[in-house]
Amino acid sequence: MSLNQMRAFLMVVSMGSFSGAATEMQMAQPSVSGMIKRIEQAYGVRLFTRGPRRLVLTNAGQELLPYAKAAVEAADNADVALRSLTSLAGGVATFGLLRNANYYFLSRLLETFTTRFPDVRLRVFGLNSAEVAEAVAAGDLEAGLVVLPIDSEGLQVTPLMRDEVFYASADPSRTASPVTIRDLSQADLILYDAHYGWRDPTRRQLAERANLEGVTLTARIEVEHVESALDMVQHGHGDTIISGAVRAGKAFPPSIHTAPFAEPMYDTIALVQRPGAVLSPATRELTRLAQRMLLQPNF
Repeated sequence: MSLNQMRAFLMVVSMGSFSGAATEMQMAQPSVSGMIKRIEQAYGVRLFTRGPRRLVLTNAGQELLPYAKAAVEAADNADVALRSLTSLAGGVATFGLLRNANYYFLSRLLETFTTRFPDVRLRVFGLNSAEVAEAVAAGDLEAGLVVLPIDSEGLQVTPLMRDEVFYASADPSRTASPVTIRDLSQADLILYDAHYGWRDPTRRQLAERANLEGVTLTARIEVEHVESALDMVQHGHGDTIISGAVRAGKAFPPSIHTAPFAEPMYDTIALVQRPGAVLSPATRELTRLAQRMLLQPNF
């Protein structure tokens, strides 16, 4: 029994005649009556009998009626859902954002997207890059922005921009010249992203450089958020490392001084998604908007 046959059946019930149903469906009457007849022949039953003014449902027709209504309603709802996704009149965008995304564009990204597409629901996760990459690879997120390096197995990685990493201290003598990895190994380091530790991409870069130099980097204090690290730095408890976006932020403490690394170091921001995966229209548009904001800061 096809969906078209059930639609025809319901229209005959509603209009009370084959001719009325045919008019509403913009079909020839023999086509409508033929669809009903094929159902009757397939099951060996009559769906309608002729009453004094209109067709009347038989017992078999009464049995079919609730199922036909449910099937047609489900099909119509599925059509609405898929069209909503295609037209961005609905649906859900799932996206992962890099650490410290607020220092780049997070609030502006979400505000711009929701203004343009008010009916789209957002599920945005501000996780560490290591966890964003794992969530995308596992299919828990459609796409995300990360800082490299990450474990890229099972991922399509598209680098977008670089942001220089700086050494930060309240003591201006420690930032008078570019900082080496050996300098870093002798500093009282306050590092954030304590939960992810040396899995964090920026820390991974530092660890690789330290390994090449034959030195060890140890954090004296570890906290979860960059703001906590900066608060401790400005009170003289140690030094930290920060991205250029954090340094340029309005809340960056003026009493903290910065210096580049002797061998410049960068956070490379990249888009990750599963190879060959088709993004939903909502996530695809959110991804496009995030890319534009990264590449065109004044967008």
